[in-house]
Amino acid sequence: MSHVLLVYAHPEPRSLNGALKRFMMERLEAAGHQVLLSDLYAMNWKSALDARDYPARDPEQPFNPSLDSLQAFNEGTQSADIAREQEKLRQADAVIFQFPLWWMSMPAIMKGWVERVYAAGLAYGVGEHSDRHWGDRYGEGSMVGKRAMLVVTIGGWESHYGPRGVNGPIDDILFPIHHGMLWYPGFEVIAPHLVWRTGKVDEQRFAQECAALGERLDTLWQQPTMRWRCQNGGDYTIPDLTLREDIAPGQSGFGIHLRS
Repeated sequence: MSHVLLVYAHPEPRSLNGALKRFMMERLEAAGHQVLLSDLYAMNWKSALDARDYPARDPEQPFNPSLDSLQAFNEGTQSADIAREQEKLRQADAVIFQFPLWWMSMPAIMKGWVERVYAAGLAYGVGEHSDRHWGDRYGEGSMVGKRAMLVVTIGGWESHYGPRGVNGPIDDILFPIHHGMLWYPGFEVIAPHLVWRTGKVDEQRFAQECAALGERLDTLWQQPTMRWRCQNGGDYTIPDLTLREDIAPGQSGFGIHLRS
């Protein structure tokens, strides 16, 4: 039996997202998976990372988010809500982040989940730093062996987010999440599941969307992963962490970080 963590962010249970969340939980459980749910709005999740997250820190000292996070993580003195979510991450074989695309990103409450749960010593600040290895990240790290997928609802048309669309390509918009939040700590990232023109989803279209999403869930462990380059695999020079000049010469942008 696999454990799937669903991190969900939408304030209205009766929304399209709420219906998709319920469908996913039922589909995964019917397949024999154990679903761990983090319904962030229902949990009244605290979004802001601040000194209150580390109650054992010295209040007379300036707050240092990274150093205080690392100390609290190592000493087991983080706030209880952070520790509970980290335990779900440890248990999870796969993580699904479900959210509406708001202002070209995830809702603030979900970004706050990442900022607080991804503690120093867990998701960053781990591994050897030397002239040949610059930390365990971008393909290495504590999430190696786990899969991750985004399920994103989008109000606009697919063409609006195409290669020449006014909003920019959806792959570029999601790059900070796919590469910076998922690949960075070591997740194997599979292609996102996108639901377009959410204001036009009627009963018939909802059934079609569920059928497509159900197929993705049924094959969660068989789908190919995004072929991001590993930071310490030889494609990047260390310590400046730039792509070698003989790889994609003269090119720049997000796409060069994908292996062909």
